[in-house]
Amino acid sequence: MTTPNSRDGFAMGWLSPDWPAPSRVRAYTTTRPGGISEGPYASLNLATHVGDDTAHVVENRRRLSAALHLPAEPLWLRQVHGIAAVAAAPGKPECEADASYARQSGVVCAVLTADCLPLLLCDVDGGVVAAAHAGWRGLLDGVIENTVRAMHRPGSRILAWLGPAIGPAAFEVGDEVRAAFVARDPLAAAAFRPTPAGRWLADIYHLARRRLSEVGVEAVYGGHWCTVSDPARFYSYRRDHVTGRMASLIWLDSRGE
Repeated sequence: MTTPNSRDGFAMGWLSPDWPAPSRVRAYTTTRPGGISEGPYASLNLATHVGDDTAHVVENRRRLSAALHLPAEPLWLRQVHGIAAVAAAPGKPECEADASYARQSGVVCAVLTADCLPLLLCDVDGGVVAAAHAGWRGLLDGVIENTVRAMHRPGSRILAWLGPAIGPAAFEVGDEVRAAFVARDPLAAAAFRPTPAGRWLADIYHLARRRLSEVGVEAVYGGHWCTVSDPARFYSYRRDHVTGRMASLIWLDSRGE
């Protein structure tokens, strides 16, 4: 679901998961409109590491906080296509990881993406939330499994939402990527379609569902966007190379306690 918002004279849009999460779980993915970044970063770029004017990113993050009524500054991660999942905490500085989780209300987990898969998770009781960044390397190496383990909940008690990522008609990979996934999980072969040029089109959403299933998470929602084919709403590194990043955020609201 896309929700528009007007505040401080600007218009911002975001995606809100359509999932049966507890009422105290707040979760969103930003889209491009609503910021002040220019050129290839236009307009709501939320990443400081992509070459955008830092002052623009700071203002964009301020606008994000105001529009979503964030209870605190998100824990921004230095994402490295790894599998580390760290505990978010009030005032925790930026750290190197590709996922974070929180059990305390008012602590915002966040990941930045522009084709890689943003994954938001919560348990059915509203006791823990998590956000993960999953490119193909992270998926292969186990970022989803590691994040679910860090939540300390059975997979059957966890809900997952797959945010906007590169779609199955745009994600072209080589033989080595397909072979690596199939070696780990033979059923992953269904996520790949051959191209006339002898390469493969990979369905990152299918691959994520396979990894979630392996840890018992079957309640999976979302997973039907393509960042590459929708330049009005989404940044895409594969499409533009120099570009901004969207944020996917999740936290527990104390008002639901």
